[in-house]
Amino acid sequence: MGNFRNPSRAEIDAFLRRIRTIAIVGLSDNSFRPSHAIARSLQSFGYRIVPINPAIHTVLGERAWPSLEAAVAGLEPTERIDLVDVFRLPEFVAPIVNECIRLQLPALWLQDGVIDDAAALRAQAAGLFTVMDRCIHRDRAMLAAG
Repeated sequence: MGNFRNPSRAEIDAFLRRIRTIAIVGLSDNSFRPSHAIARSLQSFGYRIVPINPAIHTVLGERAWPSLEAAVAGLEPTERIDLVDVFRLPEFVAPIVNECIRLQLPALWLQDGVIDDAAALRAQAAGLFTVMDRCIHRDRAMLAAG
């Protein structure tokens, strides 16, 4: 993973305890896709999901948004995105990071296999709590079990 280092286990646990709303970029409405199963799991842990996918209208009982910008603009004033969880190929990460920084979103999670050191370092330097190449479901399940 180059120079990028994930937060410690304790930092990740504390972060997962305090967040409530997770935007999931690349969330599929196909129940056989990992993004769908993980989003459903996150809902079972009590998180609200905000699907980001221009190809769908709703998934898992939530309205899907075509972009992070549209979601931020469309959510109620009392709602905010605590985390952007990314299920996209690494070559699409840099523009997502740019959007997160521009929208002043507080955190970025790049799922297993979604690796872009430069983008992750840029997110971290901009003040985003950043996790790369880890599965949020596994980390949250370990927190529940621990």
